Amino acid sequence: MRGSTSAASPTTLATPDKPTDRPRDRVSDQSGQRTLLAFDFGTKKIGVAVGQELTQSTSALPVLRSRDERPDWDGISQLIECWQPDALVVGIPLNMDGSDNEMTKKAKRFSNRLHGRYHLPVYPADERLTTREAARDCYDPHNKRGHKHAHRHKGHMEVDSVAAQIILETFFSQQP
Repeated sequence: MRGSTSAASPTTLATPDKPTDRPRDRVSDQSGQRTLLAFDFGTKKIGVAVGQELTQSTSALPVLRSRDERPDWDGISQLIECWQPDALVVGIPLNMDGSDNEMTKKAKRFSNRLHGRYHLPVYPADERLTTREAARDCYDPHNKRGHKHAHRHKGHMEVDSVAAQIILETFFSQQP
């Protein structure tokens, strides 16, 4: 089952009821009216999606490429500037039994760095099986999510960004 994870420390990562930072004072910061960016973190590629909390609509954005396992911070900064999100959601990969693995630590570090750089609330989200679901969606011509919203790379859907889109959709569905 996907959703927010409590494995993170509330002082470093947010939970839906305890974000790492209070949102900036803007009308869109009101609960239910926020713009969020979601990330499917990987050491080679980072999938990205944007969504509007009010309509619960999401769109996959182009994948960001990492260099030497370092995130494309310039690309992330451009996305933050362009979309002006009120909060960020980061998929946290866990083992099927809910325990941490090596990628869990890297995704949590990425979350902490996002918060430190951009001073936005960062919500963790359990991302188990999202890449598998995204891959299925990308190659199924009858699936509306992958073919309607995802960006294409060499004629194929960007699986990582569709995974970020699924992470964000799941996050929205779990909000009160």
